Amino acid sequence: MVDIAVIDKNTISLDGTLFPTRRPVQRFLSSIYPGKVVVGDTTRDSNPNASPLPISEWGGGIGLFKDQGTSPQPRIWYGTTSLRYKSLTLPGLEVETAASGESGVFKIGAIGERANEIYAVFGTEVHKYDNGADSWGASLQSLPQPATDNITVRMGGTEYLIFAHTTGYTYFDGSSWTEDTTKTTLYLEFWDDKLYGIGNEGLLWNASTIGTENNDAQLPLPDGSVTSLFTARDNSGTIVVYAGTTTGLYAHDSGNTIFHKTEVEFPVHADGAKGTTNWRGSVHTPAGLAVYNFINGSNNAVLTIEGPDRDDGLPAGKGGTIVQLVNSHNDLLAVNDATVIQEEDELDTQITDGIHSSSVMDPDVGFSSILGLNDSGWEVKFQSLVTDEAITWAIVSSAYNEYRLWFGMGPRVSYIRIPSQIINPNEISDLPYAASAEAETPWFNVGQMEVNKLGLRVRVETLDLSSTETVMVSVRYDLSTGSYTALGAAITADGVTTYELPNSTTPEGKAFLWIQFKVELARGTTTTVTPQMVNITLEYRKKLPRKNGWSIELDMSREDFHGNTPEELWTALDSAIDSEELVPFLFRSEDDGTETFYVDVSADSDASETGEDHRGRALVTLTQR
Repeated sequence: MVDIAVIDKNTISLDGTLFPTRRPVQRFLSSIYPGKVVVGDTTRDSNPNASPLPISEWGGGIGLFKDQGTSPQPRIWYGTTSLRYKSLTLPGLEVETAASGESGVFKIGAIGERANEIYAVFGTEVHKYDNGADSWGASLQSLPQPATDNITVRMGGTEYLIFAHTTGYTYFDGSSWTEDTTKTTLYLEFWDDKLYGIGNEGLLWNASTIGTENNDAQLPLPDGSVTSLFTARDNSGTIVVYAGTTTGLYAHDSGNTIFHKTEVEFPVHADGAKGTTNWRGSVHTPAGLAVYNFINGSNNAVLTIEGPDRDDGLPAGKGGTIVQLVNSHNDLLAVNDATVIQEEDELDTQITDGIHSSSVMDPDVGFSSILGLNDSGWEVKFQSLVTDEAITWAIVSSAYNEYRLWFGMGPRVSYIRIPSQIINPNEISDLPYAASAEAETPWFNVGQMEVNKLGLRVRVETLDLSSTETVMVSVRYDLSTGSYTALGAAITADGVTTYELPNSTTPEGKAFLWIQFKVELARGTTTTVTPQMVNITLEYRKKLPRKNGWSIELDMSREDFHGNTPEELWTALDSAIDSEELVPFLFRSEDDGTETFYVDVSADSDASETGEDHRGRALVTLTQR
């Protein structure tokens, strides 16, 4: 439909037809929300002038980049703060133990416990930790190769600490060390009063008496496929030995000395099933950052995905590969090695060259970490401060009568004391906390991408603050990748702190489509206190994009108005009202199209003569959409 220029007074163009008007065109704003209706008691959203976005739950864990709901999900994007309680708190304090005294470049191969004491392999040298003196002392034993696994078992009345080291295994009975190289050994397990081991070629052996091995089952896979050895239930409910491999899990059939393939099968992954564990009645096996949860049963196996790669995954530089899963009372712990990322062409290279050593690994700039999973989600238990250190081994132990997470990172061993039962920071008085931590919320658009929002103010509720225990809250807008802007100085007092937006000097509000917050916690010299960030509440106004409406009284009494009779004008008006599409509306002359509006047409009322006389008037409303 071609618009007709309007140059006469008391004239409009509607859907290409000129209509006379009885009075001036009246414009009104159509893009406004109706007033809020409150029935009974008020709620936090009853304020007619603003809406709240309360962010007060975090237990769903990390991994949510965008939250597009009207109510926030109990998640964060990423952070190192503890999420297990209803407040954000500092995580546990990492205590780096003394250096081992070994020289050269090496990593921690394995960490084990025997007789309430911790042993660690620094490269190939086994040391025992002196908890009182914070010392690893002199080397107790040299292994032929770096350790690949360890286990502590009681056989024949003797408690043994055993380290696997590729060419065999070395065991300690409390007084002497014995090296056994009869069978190549990467991984160890204990079941049915037998020690089990498996080597690079996938041959399982067992020993009823330590040092006397018997061949058992052979994995039907190429050399280099085995990545773990553990126990779990088979489909009959019986505990058996399992082998984790680069393509999935295999269950051991001791009666027939063979391995059976299970439902846990995935494409070849160089680190697939590495560090698999049985936790809370189900098998948890990693493949990269994915974690498969496998519950076996008679014709009723259940397989689900639970890794930190779900939803939006981990931020750039925080990803990597899970190389070990470790059991604890409150969490399944995942050792995430972010120093090396597997290239897409790595597996093609392996297949082409036919040897595992030909794989191409490129360094990443990632920060290795230990992540924890509970029934709600993942949180960061620890994150390295540098990008070139791999966390190679971790155990949870009660050695020295302290419940701790021990882990090797680079050439050093560290530990973090972790709660064994109560996680409420208000009820724990002696748990040491890290010096600082931060958390980034998801990006919020409060469920309305089509609506402009005006941030009015932010209210932050805090607890257990002082001049040294502080909380800092910052903000950024509209999916920016730039720096955050602090809302104000660090908070040092309990209660509610209010920040006007964009600041207290010019509290005119801040327009946004998306908004994200960062919370930084810090403590003073007292390690057993932590500041708490209880909640953040954003107050904002929803503002629809401007849309106009017009109320117009049409004069249908002109016998000939630009060639149209009243009857023809009524027909044209009915056509505009019945149109399935928006129709053009113009009431001024124009050269560039800026005065043409596309509108819905509705007739509020009309009046006309009877019989053959079609003269009359019509009150119509035109609305932009």
